[in-house]
Amino acid sequence: MWVYEKKMEHPIRVCRPDVGFAKLVITQYGGPDGELGASLRYLNQRYSMPTGVAKAA
Repeated sequence: MWVYEKKMEHPIRVCRPDVGFAKLVITQYGGPDGELGASLRYLNQRYSMPTGVAKAA
């Protein structure tokens, strides 16, 4: 059913590790102001709407 090819779409070459940039990326994904946090807040709002007017089907 699934074919998984472990091949990067865009090859990345890391010359030296950058801890500051890694922290920034992780914060954007999972931090309080990150995309993951925002998406979970929007998802929770969908199910906690007081009226059915704005609910998605």
